[in-house]
Amino acid sequence: MIDLHCHILPGVDDGSQNLQDSLAMANQAVKSGITHLFATPHHLNGKFENEKGNILECVTEFNKYLRQENIPLNVYPGQELRIHRELFHALERDEVLTLNNKGKYLLLELPSGHVPDYTREMIYELLVKDITPIIVHPERNRELIEGDNLLFQLVEEGALTQLTSGSITGLFGRKVKAFSEKIIEHNLAHFIATDAHNVELRGFSLKEAYETITKTFGINRTLYFKENAELLIRGESPSTEKSILIKKKFLGIF
Repeated sequence: MIDLHCHILPGVDDGSQNLQDSLAMANQAVKSGITHLFATPHHLNGKFENEKGNILECVTEFNKYLRQENIPLNVYPGQELRIHRELFHALERDEVLTLNNKGKYLLLELPSGHVPDYTREMIYELLVKDITPIIVHPERNRELIEGDNLLFQLVEEGALTQLTSGSITGLFGRKVKAFSEKIIEHNLAHFIATDAHNVELRGFSLKEAYETITKTFGINRTLYFKENAELLIRGESPSTEKSILIKKKFLGIF
């Protein structure tokens, strides 16, 4: 399996705090069936700054430790970039790291409580630059949960989305789980990833999430998500399906 989003690099953000933690996470990932993953530390989220060059160096170094420890895990560079008005200046300064530094796909994080009013414009401008934004964990964004049509609009604009495995298994509560299922049901999800931060509460639950998806939506839906991750890591375009409008509110929350 391939994990597109996790915080495994030591001491760079709120994920692994040291090399020992990182190696423990790597071992857990392998035991769960993951063979390839993207190390995607936070960047410009108000707490952490992890520019492209630093991440590339950290990933190279970490892969050396994995080989020394005989841990059969391939780690690729990435970055979880918080959306902000200066994003394109950061691109010009070569601070932004796309997945595997290929210049094609970018993990884009929204604030947890709202969707900035310039989000659709920024998605459009990224696409003009041939960079496809992958909106991470939209199911945990309060405004997206409240606004049935908003996520549909962002996907129609050209963004892809990545759900968190823990949201699907119920780690973040019943309401987030229910919204995750609605996102999948309406063809608004394109990838599943762990967003793992440690080996305790926020570990590697990708296998469990796929089992839940298979039970709820069938094996073809699980294969769709797995194949999209494989296409992306090969540098090919992921598959998309016709998104469906969520017509009415289904969660009386927030």
